[in-house]
Amino acid sequence: MPEASAAAVAPVDVPPLFAVITGGGTAGHVLPALSVAEALVVRGHQPGEILYIGALRGIETRLLPPTPYPHVFFDVVGFQRSFSRRNLGFAPKLLRATREATALLRQRRPKVVVSVGGYASMPAVLAARRLKIPVVVVSFDKRPGKASRVAARSAVASAVAFSDSPLPRATVTGAPVRQSILGVDRVDDRVAAREQLGIPLDRFLICVFGGSQGSGILNSVIAQFVERHCDRGDLAVRHVVGERFLAEASAPRRDPNGILYDVIGYEDRMPLVYAACDLLVGRGGASTVIEVAATGTPAILVPWSGAAEDHQTDNIRWLSDSGAAVLIPEPEFDLSRFDGVVLRLIDHPAELQVLGERAHALGAPHRSGRLGELIDHIAETNG
Repeated sequence: MPEASAAAVAPVDVPPLFAVITGGGTAGHVLPALSVAEALVVRGHQPGEILYIGALRGIETRLLPPTPYPHVFFDVVGFQRSFSRRNLGFAPKLLRATREATALLRQRRPKVVVSVGGYASMPAVLAARRLKIPVVVVSFDKRPGKASRVAARSAVASAVAFSDSPLPRATVTGAPVRQSILGVDRVDDRVAAREQLGIPLDRFLICVFGGSQGSGILNSVIAQFVERHCDRGDLAVRHVVGERFLAEASAPRRDPNGILYDVIGYEDRMPLVYAACDLLVGRGGASTVIEVAATGTPAILVPWSGAAEDHQTDNIRWLSDSGAAVLIPEPEFDLSRFDGVVLRLIDHPAELQVLGERAHALGAPHRSGRLGELIDHIAETNG
């Protein structure tokens, strides 16, 4: 029963909810929220018993409608760290959205509210606190974001991905990962994934993903790399440039005697990417880092220098400190550095294999299913 906006409040005779999952604004929050929903469905809950609450201007407005989960989007905005006119609307929009969320939760009375963080989570978390509905904070960054830190103060539990999390009442459950990602087998699925992506088996495939918004610096360096190696018939690059960069991106190349270069705006087939690629190049968002570990995918990761409190570097170090990924700081990420690392990995496949094996070993907690167990437990004992 999808709901396009906060105005579409469910009628009185709808069945009660089991859970509200809230958070959003970017794919880095929405995809984990959908992963939580999937984990609850695996445990026997019906999709119609799980309501998603997000932001009217977030990517959730694109990602939620195709799913079976009811959803509501409130008109809220994030608070900018630097001066912005948008900050003038922060407080009044939050207050209005919290009133609307309180009315909705009072009517539907979920047993638990699960927050995955981000500014879009705040109205539902504040409403749950007012109505004494238990809150579980799901934190998947090494350094939790501000919304998660605020919500955790009054949460019944914090489900965390890392044992050194600073959040109170923390239980290590692993991070939420989509079932389609958890199901990836990089050995058994490789041939079929390559066929669907149109990549020959004899090509070394580099997949580049700069997050849902894309990355200007990644796009620039990859374009230079493709130009330098345009005559290599053993390479293929699948480059997700971000919708905002698509118009200015380099043209695709499909020369059978040279590099194969595919350019797309947004990637909605990430399970195929993880199964097909030899090397992933991406940012340090928690979802990317966790999925690299869950699937055991060799990766070069470049933390976004503008991330709050440099949390992307902390995320990547969880892998790189164990030899499970290559970390290249953004100021050092140029064609020379990237080219050297890639060519070394191509020439030393054993090193590439070790990266994947070590990443897969670190991903074990995220494949455990403990997150769904904790949410069920909190709902049963506190709801």
